[in-house]
Amino acid sequence: MLSAKSVFQEILDNDESFRLFCSVAASGEAQGGWENGRIAALVPESRRDLAPKIARHGTDEDKHGRIFNALLRKRGLEPMEVPRETDYTMLLEARGIGLAHDKLRRDEPLTDLDIVIYLAHSRVTEQRAAAQMTMLCRYFGDHPDLGRAVRMIADDEDNHLAYCHEELLRMAAAGYGRTIQRTLRESALVEIEVYRDVSLAVMARMGRVLGWSRTKSAPLAAGIRALYAYERLGGWRRMVSLRMPERRNALGGPAQSASGAPEAPELV
Repeated sequence: MLSAKSVFQEILDNDESFRLFCSVAASGEAQGGWENGRIAALVPESRRDLAPKIARHGTDEDKHGRIFNALLRKRGLEPMEVPRETDYTMLLEARGIGLAHDKLRRDEPLTDLDIVIYLAHSRVTEQRAAAQMTMLCRYFGDHPDLGRAVRMIADDEDNHLAYCHEELLRMAAAGYGRTIQRTLRESALVEIEVYRDVSLAVMARMGRVLGWSRTKSAPLAAGIRALYAYERLGGWRRMVSLRMPERRNALGGPAQSASGAPEAPELV
């Protein structure tokens, strides 16, 4: 029977498809680490209290990238170059979502509006990341090789999402409410398109690697398009709602390693 778990299991059991999966994930996490690191360095004086939290966010993303690369090394595999059509982070940036990389490369302080854009972009993408990691935990949380990694990353993603909710609500209270809602909506509508396109591209490549027949590939592609249709009709709203999280000050402490100790270098 074709199911999400069986498809992921097939991907994980094959070295080349596993290599693609981990390479795509590691690349996106590393890019997120760089972006957050630059934003932390450029935070305006009016928002300097956010800098340590943004830096912690970047540290977590870097850690996730190292975890996926460590999973590859454990199987004797090397990361591969990520095909452009599967590069979620860069495709979002190309569509104008988040802060442009040329802005982040300049040593000019950001503005409060830039911080709103950053937080709104993060709130949308962290919703996606948290949902994906919840799914992986459901299927592979007890997996001997993947379980520890996915549980740790899932907890971090929940922290990131809580942080975005809390900081956006603070910005809304400071008078940016309408700007936040507009930016969230714009970000969500673009994100669901990019996610659809990247998902189709990844599945097409996985299909070629694993030799999937059209009978198998077609329902998977149809499922991706059906998810997009649901999100376009209204599912995107879950990405733009804001509520004070149960996890308060979720990024207020030091980053945690896979061992649970702050800033230990060995992750997997």
